[in-house]
Amino acid sequence: MNAPTSHFISAPDGLRLHAREYGLRSAPSLPVVCLPGLARSGRDFDTLASALAGDAARPRRVVALDYRGRGLSAYDPDPANYNFQVEIADVLAVLTALDCAPAIFIGTSRGGILTMLMAAVRPSMIAGVVLNDIGPVIEPKGLMRIKGYVGKLPQPRSYADGADILRRLFAAQFPKLTAEDWLASAQRAFKEADGRLVPDYDVALAKTLEGVDFEKPLPPLWAQFDALAQVPMMVIRGENSDLLTAETVEAMAARRAANETTAARRTALETLVVPDQGHAPLLAEADVIARIADFVGRI
Repeated sequence: MNAPTSHFISAPDGLRLHAREYGLRSAPSLPVVCLPGLARSGRDFDTLASALAGDAARPRRVVALDYRGRGLSAYDPDPANYNFQVEIADVLAVLTALDCAPAIFIGTSRGGILTMLMAAVRPSMIAGVVLNDIGPVIEPKGLMRIKGYVGKLPQPRSYADGADILRRLFAAQFPKLTAEDWLASAQRAFKEADGRLVPDYDVALAKTLEGVDFEKPLPPLWAQFDALAQVPMMVIRGENSDLLTAETVEAMAARRAANETTAARRTALETLVVPDQGHAPLLAEADVIARIADFVGRI
C-alpha cells in the first residue's frame, strides 16, 4: 500500500487544515472519513486506513483529518476556537474540498461526538458510522482523567522516555500493550520541535476542559444520536473504558431497536468490545480491523 497523500485545506476562517488520503479517488466503494480524539491526530488511523484502502476485494478511499491545533494542521491563535461548532465547519470544509461525501464516518471519542453533531446539520453526508468508545452519555470520571493529562504531559527526553510516560499513564487501561506498542504510541503522541519532543497538539487544548463541572452530569446527546437512526451503526467499546459504559451501549442498542422498522433492519446497532483496552481502542489489531472492514463493506 502506498503512503498516504497529504492535503492542506483552508478552514472557513483561513486557518490551514491537514488531512491524509489513503487509496484512490476512483475507488468504487464508499469513502471512509476518520475523525480522531480530542488531543489526537489522523495518524491514529494509519493501520486501519491502510487496510481499508488496500482491501483487495473492496478498495476504498479513506481520509483521516487533523483538527485545527493537532498534527500538521495550524494552531489557532485563539484557543476558544477549539470547539465543536468551529470543528464541524472545519470538517465540512475538508470534505467539500476533497469531494468526499457521502461517506462512512469512523469517529474516536471527540470524533464520534462530531459525527453525531454533524448528523443533525448534514445528515446526507453520512452513509454509516462507527463510534469508537463514545456514545450519548459521557462518563465524568473518564473526562476527569483526560483533563488530568491533556496539555500537562512531562517533556520526554527521547521517544523511549515518552513511551515510559505513556505506559505509566495508561497501562491500567491497556495492560497487554508491548514495549513496541508503547514506543509506537509515543511516536504518534509526540513530535520534534526546536530540538526537543513536544506533544503533537496545541497544549492550549486543555482550556476546552476548564469549564467542565465534574459534579454535574453532562447533558446527554440522545437527540444527536437519534439523528443517525437511518444509517448503519457500529459501536466499539474498550473493555476497560471509563468514558463509555456497557450500560450506555445497551441503552444505545435498545433505542435503535425501538426506532427500527421492518423495512429498516439495516439500522440495527452492531457492537464490538475490545478486550484489554480502555479509552480509546487502538483499532489496529487484525481481528478488529476485520470486523470494521466487514461492517463498512456491507454499507
